[in-house]
Amino acid sequence: MAKQNIDWSNIGFGYMKTGERFVSNYKDGKWDDGILTEDATVTISECAGVLQYAQTVFEGLKAYTTANGKTVVFRPDLNAKRLQDSCERLEMPVYPTDKFIEAIRKVVKANEDFVPPYGTGATLYIRPYMFGTNPVIGVKPADEYQFRVFTTPVGPYFKGGAKPITIKVSDFDRAAPHGTGHIKAGLNYAMSLHAIVTAHAEGFDENMYLDAATRTKVEETGGANFLFITKDGKVVTPKSNSILPSITRRSLIYVAEHYLGLEVEEREVFFDEVKDFAECGLCGTAAVISPVGKIYDHGNEICFPSGMEEMGPITKKLYETLTGIQMGTIEAPEGWIVEI
Repeated sequence: MAKQNIDWSNIGFGYMKTGERFVSNYKDGKWDDGILTEDATVTISECAGVLQYAQTVFEGLKAYTTANGKTVVFRPDLNAKRLQDSCERLEMPVYPTDKFIEAIRKVVKANEDFVPPYGTGATLYIRPYMFGTNPVIGVKPADEYQFRVFTTPVGPYFKGGAKPITIKVSDFDRAAPHGTGHIKAGLNYAMSLHAIVTAHAEGFDENMYLDAATRTKVEETGGANFLFITKDGKVVTPKSNSILPSITRRSLIYVAEHYLGLEVEEREVFFDEVKDFAECGLCGTAAVISPVGKIYDHGNEICFPSGMEEMGPITKKLYETLTGIQMGTIEAPEGWIVEI
């Protein structure tokens, strides 16, 4: 299939309407078979559960063109499982893993002309999401839902190289203990908008959220998990029940252990020890790893030895290995790559 005539290297990280999307409806206790449609419009009641009580969850993953020209998707089974966990927490019906992966296959195949060519740095972003559709005025779960998947080509997250960013310790809390921080619910991201707008207005790229209970432990940012490297080369990631389980983070941990032979620790990370790390990064679908060069804490600066010019050496190895797996230049673990 011929590719769209798009300047792939210069598109941003935004929405661009593509050809078809997948839509499936839940009614009377079951999902229908779903369809592909060119209609990008969602029509729902003014009293729909999603509009009244924010009953919506979503996922994010990407399709890539590999070095040998194949179109692939990275670990969609984990996105399916995380969506199911999110649904269960918000009393929504789960969408089965096999149907989820088949929906992803159908949408990517239908929009394969929008999958950017290898070497451009761009990818096809895939957004599965679900929301309550029937009228709900009392505070209760909806009875009917819609599951949709759309795609949009997005440009390389880092144009001109991955330069380290500066973040701040936020005065806001991202998620409460025993709350919804561990699921990918729209309401969590709505809660983070004021904090990120505030950080940007103050000249920072992102927030570091501490745990809400004690404000002594590192949790995550508004949309990514933390990854630290100790001065003796150990990979450390924060552990908390209110952190979203990043698929990228889990993949990087595996890469660190099994490809690079590094020691890995997933544990509580106290903010007091952050100054002692050699490297810091934020990991997620969009950028894989965003290197952090400096953290601002109410007048005090923590500057990592890796500096503000480029990724630290171990962070760079992790980034290059995982992107190599995704792009087909490094052999992937079994089951990680789904070919379309």
